[in-house]
Amino acid sequence: MSLTTLTALSPVDGRYAARCNDLRDIFSEAGLIRARVRVEVAWLQALAGNDAIVELRGLTPTDLHHLAQVADDLDEADAQTVKTIEREINHDVKAVEYLIKRKLGTHPVWAQRLEFVHFACTSEDINNLSYALMCRDARARVLLPRIDALLDSLRGMAHRHAEDAMMSRTHGQAATPTTLGKEVAVFVHRLRRARDAYGKVAILGKANGAVGNFNAHVAAYPAADWQSIARSFVGSLGLEWNPYTTQIEPHDWMAEYFDALARCNSVLIDLCRDFWGYISLGYFRQKVVAGEVGSSTMPHKVNPIDFENGEGNLGVANALLRFMADKLPVSRWQRDLTDSTVQRNIGVALAHADLAVQSIARGLSRLEVDRDLMARDLAANWELLAEPIQTVMRRYAVPDAYEQLKSLTRGQRLDADSLAAFVDALPIPADERARLREMTPASYLGLAARLAKDV
Repeated sequence: MSLTTLTALSPVDGRYAARCNDLRDIFSEAGLIRARVRVEVAWLQALAGNDAIVELRGLTPTDLHHLAQVADDLDEADAQTVKTIEREINHDVKAVEYLIKRKLGTHPVWAQRLEFVHFACTSEDINNLSYALMCRDARARVLLPRIDALLDSLRGMAHRHAEDAMMSRTHGQAATPTTLGKEVAVFVHRLRRARDAYGKVAILGKANGAVGNFNAHVAAYPAADWQSIARSFVGSLGLEWNPYTTQIEPHDWMAEYFDALARCNSVLIDLCRDFWGYISLGYFRQKVVAGEVGSSTMPHKVNPIDFENGEGNLGVANALLRFMADKLPVSRWQRDLTDSTVQRNIGVALAHADLAVQSIARGLSRLEVDRDLMARDLAANWELLAEPIQTVMRRYAVPDAYEQLKSLTRGQRLDADSLAAFVDALPIPADERARLREMTPASYLGLAARLAKDV
């Protein structure tokens, strides 16, 4: 069976393949090979730039340009060559080393220095930096821009609907009025904080040999300042140097990265469920797309599929992210290989998160607000004013203020006239009675509109 989007086992390479192209470029097998070649070439460049490595002195700009081209010009055919070599030798990183040697071997100057490819490295020196670069690029190029665009959409919604009064629901029951914009603003603030925490997670890397001690490095060049070389090299990749590791970089930063992204996802799960609920109440209507079918048997339906798709993909993403955050920092002694197969699923986890954000953005674009329905719900629930009335009574020391309103309203529906009659009998200043009589469920909004506009 040939591998196509119809035969792919994973939905991110099948059903959702077109929506995952941005991350596929980074986390596919070809993307991993590209990152490994990039790291191998950068390490050789770092060695060539250090006077302590005497055998690499005297390289010309042309020689160094030829080296850089090995990474810059890597194409799919080269990646396929790596896989062919890997099948022969059964080692993926060594296959990358052999590809680079083949390419450099055509250049006379480098042909004499081929053994400096992968010099003093363990495979994990290459792998940890490759995955670090991939996670950094995914965050910077795909996930943060997608989250930022969603934040812009939500912020715009919060501002547009800042003054659209809406009945809130606590415990699923009618509760203190709010505005639609303010409730959206809550998600803007939460997601922005989570996004910033995710964006600030430091991405670490190491380049210190088989068990983190520079053993082979010192054996070959005992006078070289290997810690300085490694620190500079890792920094040149745009990563933070980790000076204390075993054979593997401990993956603690990965746990922080995955946990931070999972927190973004949790906020969005909450958003999906709330927006689904508002659609169910009728506060949101969904624009009808010509030709689209909502149900195989009920022709009238326009289902909230984008928010359901978003919630489902966020759940899958978080299951993977939280598993990886717990598993990856744990390794037996100086190294075991359990992290290797797990890390190959990083792209899958991030893809499900990215799919979800795309679905939510599409769902938002299809929403229309039914202000009339929100107004009718408020007008039918005058008992919502029990809270402000009893609070003003407390101000003026009216005995048993809460209990009086509880007796009047709990489990009962009131109209404007019934509530006005109660207010008229209150022993409070006349101007306060007048102010309470003018209050309606739709006007009892506190600072909701201001909060929505300030987000």
